[in-house]
Amino acid sequence: MTVHTLDKHISWITLDRPEVMNALTPDQREELIHLLETASADATTRVVVLTATGRGFCTGADLRGTPPPKDRLPGDVARVIRNGAQRLITAVLDCEKPVIAAVNGTAAGLGAHLAYACDLVLAAESARFIEVFARRGLVPDGGGAYLLPRLIGPQRAKELMFFGDALTAADAHRLGLVNRVVPDVELEKTARSWAERLAAGPTRAHALTKQLVNASLDSDRATAFTAEATAQEINMTTSDAVEGVTAFVERRTPDFTGR
Repeated sequence: MTVHTLDKHISWITLDRPEVMNALTPDQREELIHLLETASADATTRVVVLTATGRGFCTGADLRGTPPPKDRLPGDVARVIRNGAQRLITAVLDCEKPVIAAVNGTAAGLGAHLAYACDLVLAAESARFIEVFARRGLVPDGGGAYLLPRLIGPQRAKELMFFGDALTAADAHRLGLVNRVVPDVELEKTARSWAERLAAGPTRAHALTKQLVNASLDSDRATAFTAEATAQEINMTTSDAVEGVTAFVERRTPDFTGR
């Protein structure tokens, strides 16, 4: 089950299957993708917060009901990964609104990668991050081998993936996987504060900035600089850009509308 509310331009998406530590079913994954795509297209949505209930943020895919190996045909697994976990991570990365992960508990496997794909990551002190794949004889999925080296470098990424040791929230923060660690009771309050600040900001500029930063990790300098110039050209046509410059000249606080 997933609970969704839209409040003060903030799309709150809460995973709510605490009895299985929010392991994702295929239907729930599709719902998340739909909500993220809707947030991109909805002008009234200016930021997304992804969180969960109970002791787990998300412990990956719910593998119950997965067909046994003898019933699979060559290509079945690759198709499931492409159409499932990879589509979910892509939906987070491509969402045109800032996405905040408020990690309330254990984030394991695909659940950890779901958090890492978000633009900002807040973690409760009790949160844990685990690359569980090697423990089960599996290769990381959900973009893990793409995301982790870009966040912490290849050696540290391989250490986490080879050994599968649990990272505390403090260790995840030290490595750069988490923006801030807060007491458990402060997680929702902090997430709301960050979300409200972003919701009051220049939404289209945020979208273009996110796009530039994400693309820069796979671009050469010339391509990145061209994209930057293009983004500036596009952004200067927005009402918020006009308001921001006008407010600066008039020495007042800008009133951004997200347009």
